[in-house]
Amino acid sequence: MTSHPILAGRHILLVEDDFFVAHDLTLSLQAAGAVVVGPVSSLASGRTVIRRTSRLDGAIMDINLGGELSYELIDMLLARDVPVTFATGYDRQALPARYRDIPLCEKPLDMVSCAKALFA
Repeated sequence: MTSHPILAGRHILLVEDDFFVAHDLTLSLQAAGAVVVGPVSSLASGRTVIRRTSRLDGAIMDINLGGELSYELIDMLLARDVPVTFATGYDRQALPARYRDIPLCEKPLDMVSCAKALFA
C-alpha cells in the first residue's frame, strides 16, 4: 500500500495480540502514511498507552487479546472521542449491543476499506 490521504499523518493506535498480524498491519499503516501508536497486545499495555498518549486520531482494535476482551480499551477511547474500528474474525452479532455500531473489518484486512470505515 502506498500513502493514502485518509491515513496520512494520523496517529493510529493498533491493538493486536498476534505478533505477525500486528507487524503486517504496522507496515501497512506506515506505508499509508500513518503514525502507528503501539502496537499493544494486552489490556494492561493498552491502558498505559491510552493514558499516556495525548494524540490519538483513531484506533484499530482486535477484540480478543490473549483471552481478554478489549472492550475496556474501547470505552476509554470512545470517552476521548477517538474513532475506533474492529479488526477481527468475530461476527458483528457476537458483539455486545453497545458496540454494534462500531465499524468492523474482517481479517484478513483490506487497509483502505478499514481506514475509510474508521474515518467515515
